[in-house]
Amino acid sequence: MVRAKIWILKKHFEGFPKHSDFELKEVELPALKDGEVLLETVFLSLDPYMRPYSRIHLKEGDTMLGSQVAKVLESKCPTFPVGSFALARAGWTTHFISTSKELFPMLPNWPEKLPRSLALGAIGMPGLTAYFGLLEICQMKPGDTVLINAAAGAVGSVAGQIAKIKGCKVVGCAGSDKKVAFLKEIGYDEAFNYKTVGSLEEALKKASPDGYDCYFDNVGGQFSTVALGQMKKFGRIAVCGAISLYNDTVPQTGPYMQLMMILKELRMEGFVVQRWADRREEGMTALLKWVAEGKIKCQEHITQGFENMPAAFMGMLKGENTGKAVLKV
Repeated sequence: MVRAKIWILKKHFEGFPKHSDFELKEVELPALKDGEVLLETVFLSLDPYMRPYSRIHLKEGDTMLGSQVAKVLESKCPTFPVGSFALARAGWTTHFISTSKELFPMLPNWPEKLPRSLALGAIGMPGLTAYFGLLEICQMKPGDTVLINAAAGAVGSVAGQIAKIKGCKVVGCAGSDKKVAFLKEIGYDEAFNYKTVGSLEEALKKASPDGYDCYFDNVGGQFSTVALGQMKKFGRIAVCGAISLYNDTVPQTGPYMQLMMILKELRMEGFVVQRWADRREEGMTALLKWVAEGKIKCQEHITQGFENMPAAFMGMLKGENTGKAVLKV
């Protein structure tokens, strides 16, 4: 029998998460049934969506949600032989039992030189979010000016590079000078530290005096209020995240955007990447090709040790990571 360590959501978050909101437990897994697979988690993903989704989808005592790259230890399913790797959404656990319906195989042509952790980042959900958000929601065209906030994060860093591949001017903002330097390294045309500029409005104007055709929003809140005022006529806005709001105990209020959207005839649309589940292979193939060719550079912030998962999660929410936050079990 295999014993699995799991992190459970002991208490729903009130404001910013605390260590006491989590509890580490150990459970014994049963013997495999026909069609089942026993897997060992190798890498766990750390993503902002976990904060709001835990309130929506979990009850206290449930395993904390999340995705992983895992290795097959034992199998009664021919699709996933022993020694193969798979993607799963089994949550914060070291070992788990699954079926083929709950697993995604790694891309068969995955290059040996690329770490498998990228399947949780640039060649995974964050990369797909950037890919479909820009191409389908923003519908960016060569020559467009694209604004991306939280630009040094898992999604933003890939989004900026995709926009450059597609022939756009890209402006990004981040929360430290080190992250701004990273954005310049990966090809952003303009980048600034939103925490140190005197005026966000002036910083956006300086970066692109003519305004913005597309805005890929990961932050929401006051930043978006200012950004909408910088959009060009018929601008397109992809609402990917709202990390500035996730830990609020009291909902933020106005100013409101409707008048600006009317006057500039803007189109704003929220999205979840699962909308394009039937095109997952298309997106993954494109991302893998760009990464292999060096057109997308990947930065990872890797934490070691399953026991550090809550601390790594909270650090990610504070913006301590540059690029994709991952935990190596």
